[in-house]
Amino acid sequence: MMTVPVFTLGQLAERLGATLQGAADCPITGLATLQDAGPGQLSFLANPQYRKYLADSRASAVLLTSADAVGYAGAALLVDSPYLAYAQLSHLFDRKPKAGAGVHPTAQVAADAEVAASASIGAYAVIESGARIGERVTVGAQCFVGARSAIGDDGWLAPRVTLYHDVCIGQRVVIQSGAVIGGEGFGFASEQGVWQKIAQLGGVRIGDDVEIGANTTIDRGALADTLIGHGVKLDNQIMIAHNVQVGDNTAMAGCVGISGSTKIGRNCMIAGGVGMVGHIEVCDGVFVTGMTMVTRSISEPGAYSSGTAMQPAAEWKKSAARLRQLDDMARRLQQLEKRLAAVTSSGEASSDEA
Repeated sequence: MMTVPVFTLGQLAERLGATLQGAADCPITGLATLQDAGPGQLSFLANPQYRKYLADSRASAVLLTSADAVGYAGAALLVDSPYLAYAQLSHLFDRKPKAGAGVHPTAQVAADAEVAASASIGAYAVIESGARIGERVTVGAQCFVGARSAIGDDGWLAPRVTLYHDVCIGQRVVIQSGAVIGGEGFGFASEQGVWQKIAQLGGVRIGDDVEIGANTTIDRGALADTLIGHGVKLDNQIMIAHNVQVGDNTAMAGCVGISGSTKIGRNCMIAGGVGMVGHIEVCDGVFVTGMTMVTRSISEPGAYSSGTAMQPAAEWKKSAARLRQLDDMARRLQQLEKRLAAVTSSGEASSDEA
């Protein structure tokens, strides 16, 4: 049975460098939302729309900015960013089991694979020839690490992660269940209506401090490697095609699809359901809103959107009908502009003659 961690409010304040409001010896055993928190739990106010829950919250203490703490009589830790502080403290209360070092008896490890003594290889995992597993790496049950693939120090693979051959992963990388890294890219040549497969000769290189969500797929390159930069965060069910390059610290939400050979810059945010065509470039510092279809390169930082927002079905049907009429309306407008120009030209000529 896992022991519940207990920290005093004073200890948490010291860890965060926060200003303490209230009793330093107040025990904290967990984190919760303002609505759900009870005695012994620490909550946070990061979104103004939740301020209405602050006064009635049963939390033992709350992470607040100095401005939000004005008039609040309860215990609090005053910080510049309550959400960031919550993120930092969350690791203290993480109940995720920690695997012990060693190779499970049912795992299959090739004789020439290099596995650090401090690594943990789970039940029925397969480590193929030439693979390298770094210090303190956890390879979960039923994972597959292909030939010549490498996992850097402090990596964590949840159960059932698949790494094909020649996949190179940096340090402190987290990969969730069902992810497939290094699968064959979608490469075919058409000959008289018959598709001929193209061998995918590249690999995948992933930087340090990357997180990859459940059932996300990253294809290997056709010739050069597919590249994922340092600090990239990928949500669940993302598709990254062959030879894509993703810059450092870019984050993508669920169900994003990136076509082959697209280059995405650093510090970008790609919202859920975004699609990108292949062979385009997106510069640093771009934010693409949900369900946007990116059909051309983006060379200026900023926010980009496409599509229409949700509306009642009856209104959407009217809008769709108008959209179908746009081409005809544009032609009629051009005709009217030509007639207006002719009338205006004729009137000016008559004035000149007079």
